[in-house]
Amino acid sequence: MTEHNIPDFNLLSAEQQAVLNAFKATTKCVFVTGAGGFLGKALCQWLRSADINVVGFARGDYPALTAIGVNMIKGDLSNQQSLFDAMAGCDVVFHVASKAGVWGNKESYFKPNVTGSQHIIDACRAHNIDRLIYTSTPSVTFAGVDEEGINESSPYAEKFLNFYGLSKAVAEQKVLSSNCDALKTVALRPHLIWGPGDRHLVPRVLDRAKAGKLKLVGKSDKLVDTIYIDNAVYAHLLAAVELDKATSKCAGKAYFLSNDEPIFMGDMLNKILACQSLPAVTKRVPASVAFAVGSVLEWAYLVLGKKDEPIMTRFVAKQLSTAHYFDISAAKRDFGYQALVNITQGMALLKASLNS
Repeated sequence: MTEHNIPDFNLLSAEQQAVLNAFKATTKCVFVTGAGGFLGKALCQWLRSADINVVGFARGDYPALTAIGVNMIKGDLSNQQSLFDAMAGCDVVFHVASKAGVWGNKESYFKPNVTGSQHIIDACRAHNIDRLIYTSTPSVTFAGVDEEGINESSPYAEKFLNFYGLSKAVAEQKVLSSNCDALKTVALRPHLIWGPGDRHLVPRVLDRAKAGKLKLVGKSDKLVDTIYIDNAVYAHLLAAVELDKATSKCAGKAYFLSNDEPIFMGDMLNKILACQSLPAVTKRVPASVAFAVGSVLEWAYLVLGKKDEPIMTRFVAKQLSTAHYFDISAAKRDFGYQALVNITQGMALLKASLNS
């Protein structure tokens, strides 16, 4: 699948076709927030490959999505009325949109992520929409220490290093607590989504490497989980199908998602670099130094009132120097998730995309 086209349904795998057919059989019209983003766009493309009606909601203009038959509506999550109007006639919601990143004040995150999610919940109730699939993040449990094979029994972090993680944790709890017979909800926590069309992780890695600014953090590499874009979409659709069952196993629950292939951070970065024949990253910065630099930069940016993101923050320093891999047994058990594309296969597809 290319970034701007609908995949040919007949060329999809048997697993992809099966979940799309099962979803289509129970769905009239799908509402996708963040339709212009990496995951939202891929989700729209999959849905349109099965000729499923899709309403996309985003802040910008996305003519490529309009061209493939997505009914794009421009709006903001914080505008309750615009959401209410846009969601009329839909029966399933994929709430993918959120303010991501690692830098910004509380209001800049809580307004779209928390208030926006509440608006989605309220509109679902008003329109009798009975399924809400929320895209969360593993950051809701991250407290700055290693996460090695943890599962969903791990509690929310008691202290967050940025407002992104805090806002997503609050929003996730709102979504899950709203689960009932009339509105079944589920929260999915994919970690480090990557693949063709990625406008965040992959470009950032490549740009910093080309500028000579890419370094590893910590004395040694830690294992991390990632998830290829098609696997993330597949999981969202599987969860939506399971939610439609009278005795849904996933309703009201949160799930970690990954490729189920923990990989050392350095190896992952170097695989991305190899897609453009760039030299491997070998230089390291002590974790304590990176954390100190992040602290200083955060203070300086606050004092100077700078809005752009510092090259290092305390959160990023901790993220890059700690382990992040998860036990995804619950997703396998409750809605049959498995990775359809492994890291090696995904890198080949990423390389072809970057060099096309």
